Amino acid sequence: MDQYIEFITNHPILSLAWVGLVFLIVSGWIKSKFSAVREINPQQLTLLINREDGKVVDIRAQKEFNAGRIAGAEHLSPEKAKQSDFSSLEKHKNKPIILVCATGMTAQGIANAMHKAGFESVYVLSGGMGSWQSASLPTTTGR
Repeated sequence: MDQYIEFITNHPILSLAWVGLVFLIVSGWIKSKFSAVREINPQQLTLLINREDGKVVDIRAQKEFNAGRIAGAEHLSPEKAKQSDFSSLEKHKNKPIILVCATGMTAQGIANAMHKAGFESVYVLSGGMGSWQSASLPTTTGR
């Protein structure tokens, strides 16, 4: 115990940095556990589609969407998504919606906006399209 006290007194900035990092990790974990939006993996995505008639919504740029997407995915332009214009998805409001972006980072904020707009079950594909492709799951191309 004396070594910890000595370390803290000799390195106060480093000690504060460690406390800050621990706080950020714990708060991020707590926030994710109580969030209305859940992150799912590719296997859970396929289960949602097959068992609960889930709808995949791809929010990548049109060019990326055309280059390769999950079969049956609907495209929502990033501009509309950032403006919270979900009018094209109103018919799916009561179904599970899985948002897919390139890496899974962009979709989280949009998923929160969708939940606030009244969509009941909103999910984010963890790792985005990259995780889908790295799991060697099929994609379709074209318009």
